[in-house]
Amino acid sequence: MDRRETKMRHFILVHGMCHGAWCWYKVASMLKSAGHRVTAVDLAGSGVDPRRIEELRSFAEYSQPLMDAMAAAAEVDGRERAIVVGHSLGGLSIALAMQKFPQNVAAAVFVAAVMPSSSNPMSCITKEFGKKGWEKFYMDSKFSISHNHNQIPVSSIAFGPHFMSDKLYQHSPPEDFVLATMLVRPGRLFIEDAMIDEIATEKSSYELVSRVYVVCKDDKSMTEEFQRWMIERSPGAEVKEIEGADHMVMLSKPKELFDLLMEIASKYY
Repeated sequence: MDRRETKMRHFILVHGMCHGAWCWYKVASMLKSAGHRVTAVDLAGSGVDPRRIEELRSFAEYSQPLMDAMAAAAEVDGRERAIVVGHSLGGLSIALAMQKFPQNVAAAVFVAAVMPSSSNPMSCITKEFGKKGWEKFYMDSKFSISHNHNQIPVSSIAFGPHFMSDKLYQHSPPEDFVLATMLVRPGRLFIEDAMIDEIATEKSSYELVSRVYVVCKDDKSMTEEFQRWMIERSPGAEVKEIEGADHMVMLSKPKELFDLLMEIASKYY
């Protein structure tokens, strides 16, 4: 038997906006059953993390749980390398991890995710995404404005059930959709944080890491067209596809995503 097939890998899974580590339960179970180590991260103000998203001072603070997971992995003889998987807005967090821990990322996997580059920073991605019209696109979702510790206004969004059903979970099992409506929390895009435009600009570290982009072909949120728009502006990523996958591919097509992660790990680990 090929030793690559039996070697234990470490997968770090990062959720998207308003979600939490819980959304990875199917894929995490498959990975663990296959003998791999899995760290599913709750970013700050997400999942079971006790902080409120409005209290966070920066995107860096929001992403700190991922940085902590990366630092912990790096402490294993200083050589452990993980497959880091980011979904949706989680792509921006894993891009930050790529900058800070390039030597500890075997491959970065962007799953229907934001993928910035030096020529296509987050502000450009947000502008392109916003062309569809924020309020119309987000349907029954609720936007709110609050103030952080410096009294700077910050915007947040709470996903509405009709938006989730139509744009995110249209192919996912109904029980997963119902569970998600109970578990999602308000989220932020951190558009007021200038630091997000600095992510992926350090080519010396960011471009050292192998990147794979997983296109979800039936995604009605990050549409296939929008995903390929980002891929074109961030050259160098290997591209994979999952047919019939909605935005929440880890719930609608978990086996297909698991199989791709196994393929990626065998190639890049």
